[in-house]
Amino acid sequence: MSASPPVIVNAKIAAEHVNFYYGDKQALREINLRFLPNTTTALIGPSGCGKSTFLRCLNRMNDLIDGTRLEGQVMLDGKDIYHEDVDPVELRKEVGMVFQKANPFPMSIFDNVAYGPKIHGIRDAGVLGDIVEQSLTKAALWSEVKDKLRESALSLSGGQQQRLCIARTIAVKPKIILMDEPCSALDPNATLRIEKLMEELKQDFTIIIVTHNMEQAKRASEFTAFFLLGEMVEYNTTQNIFLSPQDERTEAYITGRFG
Repeated sequence: MSASPPVIVNAKIAAEHVNFYYGDKQALREINLRFLPNTTTALIGPSGCGKSTFLRCLNRMNDLIDGTRLEGQVMLDGKDIYHEDVDPVELRKEVGMVFQKANPFPMSIFDNVAYGPKIHGIRDAGVLGDIVEQSLTKAALWSEVKDKLRESALSLSGGQQQRLCIARTIAVKPKIILMDEPCSALDPNATLRIEKLMEELKQDFTIIIVTHNMEQAKRASEFTAFFLLGEMVEYNTTQNIFLSPQDERTEAYITGRFG
C-alpha cells in the first residue's frame, strides 16, 4: 500500500500557509492541512507542539488572546475566515468546539442545549423543544435525560456532561466540530461512548480532534496529522501513519520513544 499523502481537493476546511504568533514567539510554521467533509482527523504530537493552537485557529478562538496574530489563510467552504467581513461569533456557530473539560452552563439540561439557538434568535418553544430533543438524541443522551430536562446539568456524570456539551455544540447546526482532548478527563467506558458518538456524528459533520491517546487516534479517525515544535511533520491516512510512517520523527513518537 502506498503511503503517499492523500490528495484532498474538495476540502471542507483548509489551512493554507498558516503561521501563528503569540507576541514575538512563533507557535506554528507554514501549516498546510485540508480536511475532507464527513471525516474525522486526529491531530497528534507531544505537549506544546502546537496542535491545540492550530485547532483554535480554525474557529478564531485565539482571537481572544491579546497579542496573537495569524499569517496565511483558513478557508471554510472556500472563504477565508480571517477576512475582515467575517464575524467571529457567527463563525463559531459554523465551527463549534468541545473542550478538554466538560463545561456545562450552571442551568438546566434543556437550557444548556437551547442556549445557542436562543442566542441566534429562535424563541418558539415548540421549535426549541424539537432542537433540544434532536441534539440530545444525536449526542446519544436523550434516553438518559428526557425525564429530567429541567434538572441542573451539573448533576450529570462527567461523561454525560461531555455528551451534553456535544449536544449544545450541534444544536446550532455547525459544519465543523473541533474537539480538544474531549476524553482526557473521562473513564474508559465514557471514552468509548464518545468515540462511538464521533463515528455517528461524522455522517453530518466534519470532525477534527486533538488527542494524546494513540489508541484513540487509531480507533476514531480516518486521517492523522503529526505535529512537532510548531510544524506539521506528517499527514496521511491514519492507517498509513501508524503502519508505515514516512518520517522517523513520526515513528519515534507513535512507538513511544519520545513525547
